[in-house]
Amino acid sequence: MDFHERGWVKFPYDPVLADWVRHALPQARASVADPAHAQWVDCEGTWFIGVDALDNDAQGRVGQSDILSGQAMGFIVEQYGTLPLHKGQVSIIYPGYPKPRRGENEAAARYRRNRDAAHVDGLRPTGPDRRRRVDEPHAWILGIPLTDASADASPMVLWEGSHKILRTAFAEGLMDHPRDRLHEVDITDIYQTTRREVFDTCPRIELPAKPGEAYLLHRHCLHGVAPWPDGANAGPDGRMIAYFRPECAGGVAEWIESP
Repeated sequence: MDFHERGWVKFPYDPVLADWVRHALPQARASVADPAHAQWVDCEGTWFIGVDALDNDAQGRVGQSDILSGQAMGFIVEQYGTLPLHKGQVSIIYPGYPKPRRGENEAAARYRRNRDAAHVDGLRPTGPDRRRRVDEPHAWILGIPLTDASADASPMVLWEGSHKILRTAFAEGLMDHPRDRLHEVDITDIYQTTRREVFDTCPRIELPAKPGEAYLLHRHCLHGVAPWPDGANAGPDGRMIAYFRPECAGGVAEWIESP
């Protein structure tokens, strides 16, 4: 599979990663129970956003684990080199997702239901008009499942090939601005127009995975989370995934220019 052509790759079961998961799961459970992380529970209790909730170090050690390694990390290092890891995001979906998010209007709630809340990471809406800039230029997105769940239990969703369309649009929108001020450029209109093109032209793919497996998304790949249908199942921990999204050392310029 050509990662740079499709914008994603899924890695098969890896005993090295499965051992890391064995150490990470108790730490993830502890983060959910921590009152300091109560603000991460949203969508009326059906989503734990869990940003920076996993207590790992810059090499991915968590609890008594070794560094985060194995097939997936080996591939990432080959493609992008080594970056220090932030504290991992612990993203958990529970039965009933998606309920409305706090402060979400009906149009946004409908988009969450019907379009999987599809987005490109790092373009957070700000202000009353919800304008977007590249304020978190992630280098890549790695998802590591921590719990077993049925394949239809709100899997990751992506639009294959969307990274190429979006990258071209972002590059055109940023090309006439100073490299050291790219993070200030409003790309809302470009993003929304191109997102509609992606919905019309790129195949939507559901990407379920189990502990010991992992998947990597290109940073410009449009992705989201499918609703939890009747009949889907998971254990009491819900569908729990740890995400790592380190930022490009070269900022937004590298975010646009690197492979």
